Amino acid sequence: MDGDYLIPANSKKSMLILGFFNWIDLIIFGSGVVLSLILLMAVKSSNIWLMMLVLSPALISGFLVLPVPNYHNMLTLLSNIYRYMTMRKQYYWKGWCIKNGSGK
Repeated sequence: MDGDYLIPANSKKSMLILGFFNWIDLIIFGSGVVLSLILLMAVKSSNIWLMMLVLSPALISGFLVLPVPNYHNMLTLLSNIYRYMTMRKQYYWKGWCIKNGSGK
């Protein structure tokens, strides 16, 4: 191969747990599930809306660690959207064809 190296497109995937999760993802999901289990044991009710409220920490944390194409997961996507919406949107060109400030 004349010294050429072939790097697979998913080479970073081997650094993830089960190919999808970081440690922080597992901590977020685990804490949501544990909180929901504690609430399920503490709250005794037959009201469907109350049970949905009790299960909401597990559902929300599961949604945040859900894998998304072109991003790591929903948490990364939402943080990128938030960062884009709140940061400065005026970009200054400093390329190779312009001198700093003179424009000539």
